[in-house]
Amino acid sequence: MMRRRTTLLTGCTALALALGATACGGGPVSAGGGDKALGGQTVTVAGVWSGSEQKNFQKVLDAFTEKTGAKTQFVSTGDNVSTVVGSKIEGGNAPDVVMVPQVGVLNQFARKGWLKPLSTAAQQTIDAGYAPVWKKYGSVDGTLYGLYFKAAHKSTVWYSPDALAQAGVKPPKTYDELLKAGHTVSDSGLAAFAVAGQDGWTLTDWFENIYLSEAGPEKYDALAAHKLKWTDPTVVKALTTLGKLFKDKQLIAGGRNGALNTDFPGSVEKVFGPKPQAGMVYEGDFVAGVAHDQYGKAIGKDADFFPFPAVGGGTAPVVSGGDAAVVLKDGKNAGAGMKLVEYLATPEAAAVWAKAGGFLSPNRKLSLSAYGDDVTRATAKSLVGAGDSVRFDMSDQAPAAFGGTKGAGEWKLLQDFLRDPSDAKGTAAKLEAAAAKAYRN
Repeated sequence: MMRRRTTLLTGCTALALALGATACGGGPVSAGGGDKALGGQTVTVAGVWSGSEQKNFQKVLDAFTEKTGAKTQFVSTGDNVSTVVGSKIEGGNAPDVVMVPQVGVLNQFARKGWLKPLSTAAQQTIDAGYAPVWKKYGSVDGTLYGLYFKAAHKSTVWYSPDALAQAGVKPPKTYDELLKAGHTVSDSGLAAFAVAGQDGWTLTDWFENIYLSEAGPEKYDALAAHKLKWTDPTVVKALTTLGKLFKDKQLIAGGRNGALNTDFPGSVEKVFGPKPQAGMVYEGDFVAGVAHDQYGKAIGKDADFFPFPAVGGGTAPVVSGGDAAVVLKDGKNAGAGMKLVEYLATPEAAAVWAKAGGFLSPNRKLSLSAYGDDVTRATAKSLVGAGDSVRFDMSDQAPAAFGGTKGAGEWKLLQDFLRDPSDAKGTAAKLEAAAAKAYRN
C-alpha cells in the first residue's frame, strides 16, 4: 500500500529462520489451460508484499500456475528484503525470483553476482512493451537483470473535492498556484495540506518532485548518482522552494510540529478520515488505497487527484517507484523462475492485478480498460504517457544509509529542515556530508 524501504545488506542474520512462518503456498496445479511444461516444479518468490498486495500478487502467480503447471510459493520478507534474501542465499535456500523494491538493492544484488541476466525472450517482451527508461533502471553495467512489474506514480496530489469546491479552488497548474490555492483553502476553515513529516521518506518525495521540475532531468540524474554535489545551487534553490511551504503556518495541518507528529496513514486520515483537518495530501497513487480501504471513500467522487504542478517554469514532474522481478542464480528452480519473469513481462500478467486494483503497470501494451476505475486509468495513462521523462525515486536509487534509513541521512535532515526551514544552504551542506559518506565519493 505505502512505499516501503529496504535496508542494504549489512551481513546475513538469523532472519532466515523466520521464513518458515512467512511462506505462503501458491494455488494447486490446475487441470485446464496451458501446456503444463513446468509441471512438478515449484517457483519460490520473495518480496515485501503482505496483506491485500500479497493476495493480489498471488492471483498473478495462480494465473502462471494455470498456464504452465508450475506451483508457486511466496515468501513475505517484510521491509528487510535485502537482509532476508542474503540470509537465504548463505543458507543454501535461495528463492528463485525476488521482487526488488529499490534500484539500489537491484544494483547491489547484481554486483554481488547473485543475479541471472534476463532471457532473450524476456528482453524482447520488455523492448516491445516498456519505455527504455524502465530497462535502464533494471540494468547494471549494461546488462538487464530486472523487470519492473509494478510501479507507483509519485507525482499525484490527492484532495477532497468537497473541500476544494467549498473554497472555490480548482486544481492548480503551477507550484505558486498550489500555494495560493492552499491559502484559499485555509481561509475557508481547513488547513491546506496534511504533511507526513514523521516519515522522512515522504519529505524526500516532496523534494524530488520540486527538484525534477525546477532543475530538470539531467541534473536530477546527476544528483541521484552523486555526480552533482548536494551543495549545488540547484539543490539550495529546491530546498528554498520547499521551504516556502514548510515556513507557512497557514498551509500545514497542525503546523510544523503537527506535521512532524503525523505519519503517512495519519496524513491521509487528516484529509479523508471522519474528522477532516486538511483539504489536500501529497503522495503517490497508493493514497487512493488508504482513502478507499480505510475510510470508504469513492475514488473519483470523494477523493481525487491532480498532477504535481510544474515548478519554476519547468515541466510537471513524473516521479515513480516500482518493484522489479529478478532471478537469483542460486535458486533451485531458476529456469522456471525465468519463465515466471517472462510471463510477468506480458500485459496478460499485468491485467490480472490491474483488475484486482491497487496496481499500476509501466507496460504500455496493457490496455487502460484493464483498470477498474477512471482515476486509476488516469494515473496509469500519465505514468505510461511520460515515457522516458519518468524518473525513479531518487532516494530509492541512493545507498540506504543516505536515502532509506529512519533517523539518518536524507530522511532525518529533511525532517530537521521541516522543523526549521530557515537555512536551505546549511541543510544542503549537511546533505552533502551525509551523501559523500554513504556513496563513498
